[in-house]
Amino acid sequence: MTHQISSKNLKKLSFEDTQIAFASKSDFQLRKSYWIFAIMNQNWLVKLGTFFIKLFLFLHLPVKKIIKTTLFGQFCGGETIQECQSTIDQLDKAHIGTILDYSVEGEENDKSFQITKNEILKTIAESHDSPAIPYAVFKMTGIFNSELLEKYQTEKGLDEEEEVNFLKSKDYLIEICEEAYKQQVRLFIDAEESWIQNSIDELCYEMMSKYNKDTAIIFNTFQMYRVDMLANLQQAIQVAKDKRYFLGVKLVRGAYLEKERLRAHEEEYSEPLHKEKEATDRDFNFGIQACLENLDHVHFCVGTHNEQSCQLLCQWMEEKSIPQDHPNIYFAQLLGMSDNISYNLASSGYNVAKYVPYGPVSAVMPYLFRRAEENSSIAGQTSREFALLQKEVSRRKNL
Repeated sequence: MTHQISSKNLKKLSFEDTQIAFASKSDFQLRKSYWIFAIMNQNWLVKLGTFFIKLFLFLHLPVKKIIKTTLFGQFCGGETIQECQSTIDQLDKAHIGTILDYSVEGEENDKSFQITKNEILKTIAESHDSPAIPYAVFKMTGIFNSELLEKYQTEKGLDEEEEVNFLKSKDYLIEICEEAYKQQVRLFIDAEESWIQNSIDELCYEMMSKYNKDTAIIFNTFQMYRVDMLANLQQAIQVAKDKRYFLGVKLVRGAYLEKERLRAHEEEYSEPLHKEKEATDRDFNFGIQACLENLDHVHFCVGTHNEQSCQLLCQWMEEKSIPQDHPNIYFAQLLGMSDNISYNLASSGYNVAKYVPYGPVSAVMPYLFRRAEENSSIAGQTSREFALLQKEVSRRKNL
């Protein structure tokens, strides 16, 4: 099935309006973003740059300041929540919310789990205190050992010591969800790799059945590049209806494509992902429809940089006479990317939020490297960003 976008809707909302998209950037900031994407638009430069940054950080060379004013400054809010405040304020001026994302990918030990848990609790408190922060977010692997999550979803199960460690992490999870519930802060649980996702789902639905009785507090993430995910979403909607809780949904296309394919090849099992991008796009859009058709039971956020999917959701909302600012529907993009989508949607009255990663520069670098590699592997994504920045630079020159 091919989804058509009506010309009526296109006239109302345009993602080509760079004046709105980059209104918050000074000429200097615009040119800096332009040069960052000009470099990222060259695959070989991304690979070379990644290699040298890793080397310089390993050798403890003084490159932190350069990183902080370039790559880190483009895609992250700061090293602490306090440093993110200017980004939060700037986004809020454009009616765009902030999702504070503690993006440290640290060691898997109890000390690091406790640090991460405490940081997530801080983001929940921050969200409760500020209407500019509509959601909090975290990854299960921030508080659980990934090997335990993997073993938990196999037939082997956990031994006695592993069970103790697993339950300790589950206590952290309950503490986080309990706090989100008390503060009435919506909480995204990010999706991860397929070999640990069943464990994440099980824990997530357990939390939903407890905390989502009155409204959606806990949100699970559905990666629609998986062949089974549309059916999983439909089943999750039905279970939520049967058990009488609200289903919190974040729809994404998927972030672990290379890892998933490599592991499937190495361990000789069938890839759990769609072979064609068109199939992912189709399932993503069907996922939007499933959520819209069950809006009384489902609160959802579309986390996407895909213009067509955003246009479709806007069109379907209009057709169903759903107001743009319906509290159960949000759009989300990453800081420093797809401003043409975020700012134009917000300008048209839709609920929009940006993921704002933060954390110490050296600890956030793995996230940034992954983001750079992902951008390079998504056909046309970096080129699109670069072309829009180029268009706005030219527009301002000709004023």
